[in-house]
Amino acid sequence: MKSTLLEIEQRFDADVERFSNLETGQQTTLDAAFNMELITTSIARMYPQPIRVLDIGCGAGNYMVKLLQKKKSIDITLVDLSQPMLDRALARVGAVNAGTTDALKGDFRTIDLKEGAYDVIVTTAVLHHLRDDADWTDSFGRLYRLLKPGGSLWVFDLIQQHTAALQDYIYKDLYGTYLTGLKDEAYRDAVFAYIEKEDSPRSLVYQLDLLRSVGFSTVDILHKNLCFASYVGMK
Repeated sequence: MKSTLLEIEQRFDADVERFSNLETGQQTTLDAAFNMELITTSIARMYPQPIRVLDIGCGAGNYMVKLLQKKKSIDITLVDLSQPMLDRALARVGAVNAGTTDALKGDFRTIDLKEGAYDVIVTTAVLHHLRDDADWTDSFGRLYRLLKPGGSLWVFDLIQQHTAALQDYIYKDLYGTYLTGLKDEAYRDAVFAYIEKEDSPRSLVYQLDLLRSVGFSTVDILHKNLCFASYVGMK
């Protein structure tokens, strides 16, 4: 039985500090700081004009703080399940943003968001919480509808492999070694346990195909390292 939204919310409520480090990002994700820089620099280069950004699962606001180092004024909407995360993100982002900064608590699949309103959507370490194929399809469809024509979706997330042997090697062995190196084997096992309890990741190929099926005209891979990848879809 997978975690409920409330259980996920409560875990993140108690973990704000771990998500507030701009230098490292979330350390349990591979190449977190690299992807933060990669995605935010790419957005800044693609959109020199004023933009409206939706950050889904914003956590403590790292991505928007990093983006604002490159673009000083952005109209930003922060969304997260966790109120403590939102509070931290709003304080950090609002302190450096010359544009507007709004925050909404809730699930992006159901909260009131205006369709066709955003130039850019950023969602990092969020989509692996989706469940069955219908949930994935409905969610990607909503992300597409929220974007303006010419808008883009930027994702960095946990992924899985199609074949069991590769999944065992890449995830259990190689990623497991990385987690052990962060602390110890008990820490590795704790991370594996909450991933098993909370998450339902899909392969990178699955997600790219799904982007196209819901209407995205261009899809591009930005980076992949073992069981983490970043990509962009253009409307």
